[in-house]
Formats: sequence, structure tokens, C-alpha cells
Amino acid sequence: MKKFVFGIASICILAFLVACSGDDDNTTSEQEMARVSVKLVDAPGDYDSVFIDVKDVVVTYNGGEEEVAIGNINAGVYDLLELTGGVSVLLVDDEIPAGDISQIRLILGENNTIVVDGDTFPLQTPSAQQSGLKINVNETLVGGVFYEFILDFDVDKSIVTQGNGGYLLKPVIRASTEANTGAITGAVLPAGVQTLVTAENGNTEVSAFTNNLGIFVLSGVPAGTYTLTYEADANLGFPPIVVTGVEVGVGAVTEVDGIVF
Repeated sequence: MKKFVFGIASICILAFLVACSGDDDNTTSEQEMARVSVKLVDAPGDYDSVFIDVKDVVVTYNGGEEEVAIGNINAGVYDLLELTGGVSVLLVDDEIPAGDISQIRLILGENNTIVVDGDTFPLQTPSAQQSGLKINVNETLVGGVFYEFILDFDVDKSIVTQGNGGYLLKPVIRASTEANTGAITGAVLPAGVQTLVTAENGNTEVSAFTNNLGIFVLSGVPAGTYTLTYEADANLGFPPIVVTGVEVGVGAVTEVDGIVF
């Protein structure tokens, strides 16, 4: 009887989710979030210093149809030539909507300079204050997964010496992406019973509550084999339910079988 009831409820939940997603398939979902970090590194260049003034980081979705400015930006003026030999600067570590992203753009301020033979010169950055330095990434972000973007600045190829003795920044930036974690999702019935779901494997413990539909997502789960423990509201007197052997892979969302109390 429990299996029959769960099957009907699951169909209802699935129909609700499909109806919601069908409203706008081309926009990012406010419900699905991915965590991203953006790090800036550099290949060595034949200058004393190259300073760029990073003000903002913007992510472009769906070929430019939608843009999101990432919060918690680590803004500042950075010397690219110090970001070598394994040194990097963390520009962003935050959650953004999942979906298909096409570009990361670095919006620069006005304090961009280059030091050559001890002399400091303005570094011209056409359009970087408005549209930003564009880095093509073309990556699909999955909700609940942590992605690390490495922006590798090639200074030697990015600096153009002008005929008037000035310097122009025409950035050559290589972007690489690494998905570092996975996620676990599932459903618990009755939907109105708030349930704490915990994944644990001896090294890592990740927990989340079910929402009002009984659905949960455990985000940022390192790859490995986990035991899931379902704990309903203690006042209801339901004993915990334990499920073992849940496999999580990097960059993947593991969907587990539904649970009925």
C-alpha cells in the first residue's frame, strides 16, 4: 500500500515540476543553484608589473540572452605578474543559477597600469569598463555542483605597444573549468513532514531539509560512497531511515529512491 501511495504522489510531484519547468525553458531556474569560484592566474611576462583593476564579474547565459552579476566579488587592483608559480587570486566564490553559460566577463575600473623598466604607464583597456573582458567558457552548470573556473591571463600576448609609446590591453585569457563535487537529490513522503536528510561517509557530512513538496537536494558533495539518514520531525515518533551505498560522482547529480515514513 505504501508503494502505491508513493507512486501516485511521485507522479503528482513530477507533473508539478514539469509544469513549472515548462513555463520558460530558456531561462535559468531560480530553484537550481550551482556554486562557482573564479580564480585568476597568469603566465610570466616581460614587464615589471601589470596591474588590472577588477570591479565586477558577470556571467552570460544562453548565448547572451541573460546576464547575472556574481555577488561577493573580491574586487581590487592585482598585479598579474605576481600570479605565477601556483599563486592565484580568488575573485568569486558564490552561488549562481544553474544553466548554460557562454561567457565570464571581468568588468574593470580605471586604475589599470603597466610598469616597464621602473616607469609606470597607463594601460588602456577599451570597453573593459563597460562591457568587460570577455572570456568564452560554454559550460553547462548543474544545480548543486561546485565548479572552479581558472582564468589564465597570458600577459606577453595581451599587451600591445602602441606607436605613441602607450600600452593597450587586448587580453588573451584561457579559461578552464573543473567540477569538484556532485549532488544527491530525492523525495520523502508524506510531503508535509519536514525531514532532515544527512549524507555521511566518515570524512564528509552534508545535510539538508526537505521542502514543502518533500524534495531535498544535498549540494557540494565530494565524490564517494555515502550513507543517507532520514530523520523526520521528532514529535511524530517516526524512527530514522538509513540507506547505504549511495554513490556520488564529480559533476553528477545522484537521484535516490523515494522514502515513505
